[in-house]
Amino acid sequence: MRGETAMQLIATGNKAIAEAVRQVNPEVVAAYPITPQTEIVEQIAAYVSDGTLASQYIPVESEHSAMAACIGASVTGARTFTATSSHGLLYMHEMLHWAAGARVPVVMANVNRALGPGWNVWAEHSDAFSQRDTGWLQVFVSTVQEAYDTTIMAFRIAEHEDVLLPLMVNLDGFTLSHTMQPLETVVVGDFIPPLHLPHAIDVAHPRGYGPLTGPDEFFRFRWDIERSMRDARKVILDVEADFGKRFGRQYGPIEEYRCEDADILLIAMGTFGKEAEVAVDDLRREGIKAGSLRVRWFRPFPVLDLSGRDVVVIDRGYSFGFGGVLTRSIQATTKAEPFSVIAGLGGQEVTYRDMAGFVRNRRPGEEEWFGVNTIV
Repeated sequence: MRGETAMQLIATGNKAIAEAVRQVNPEVVAAYPITPQTEIVEQIAAYVSDGTLASQYIPVESEHSAMAACIGASVTGARTFTATSSHGLLYMHEMLHWAAGARVPVVMANVNRALGPGWNVWAEHSDAFSQRDTGWLQVFVSTVQEAYDTTIMAFRIAEHEDVLLPLMVNLDGFTLSHTMQPLETVVVGDFIPPLHLPHAIDVAHPRGYGPLTGPDEFFRFRWDIERSMRDARKVILDVEADFGKRFGRQYGPIEEYRCEDADILLIAMGTFGKEAEVAVDDLRREGIKAGSLRVRWFRPFPVLDLSGRDVVVIDRGYSFGFGGVLTRSIQATTKAEPFSVIAGLGGQEVTYRDMAGFVRNRRPGEEEWFGVNTIV
């Protein structure tokens, strides 16, 4: 926006995302509050109220309506944003499929929270994992700075002509959403180009949108989503590279820490990925050559080279009757046989000391539920 200058702040993950949205300045924000996401839309509403954000803010009666409103705005070619969490994300489920199928680049922040019952408001990745097959791009962040930077990049990635898919920025409830850390803002400028939606509704030339599609054509629309998901890999790399060139902070599909000579890789997502780095430092002092690999992009899932290394995966979400979601994703795309640790569900405390114990006592190819059948 005109007159913007970069600032150094102390902010929560939620407020960092709201600040990123303010600077990108979408035309429409539709939202419904839910713990622990509420602070995002409260801050955005405050920006709209005081005139620092020119968006049309639509307070709706449910999360389903929030996504429907974003879709309705987006099909006209408007840039849109929303935010939710947990059961709110599940309430959007039908509309998530619709957004991807309609090829509208809605950007959404999802503050990861467990699903009930029992009722729980603390961090878990099951909400996002349960939507993994809707056609949305998904990225998981681990710091306040990364939440801010990634939200800005999300608009450019989703709106790229080779992608045109909705994008979900995931951040752990409370451990990131409500944690205060240093934040350095940027001047967005022309980093976000104007949105051009080639299939936007034009009232001067009315056409049907999303009509009944028969078996001879429907599968082509499904393939087109997959083609765009594959094309998104290069777009993500290009956008993150340009962001690094302009603003000095580098990102990628994964983040590696002391992996160059590691014999053992500790793999996690979200804030656990940062906690794992501390565990790695402790293990190195013991002479154990460990490294941390944090998966950032869950959809499209990154290409991983894990050959010749032991792998320990910490899963904060589970597919009942099948296994840890991250573990099974790694097994499906590599030859690794990880030691799968199910930990942190519902905000269960898992420290770097616990993580180091997972590495010391690893059993390749087996699964352990921390706190249930743990041996550390």
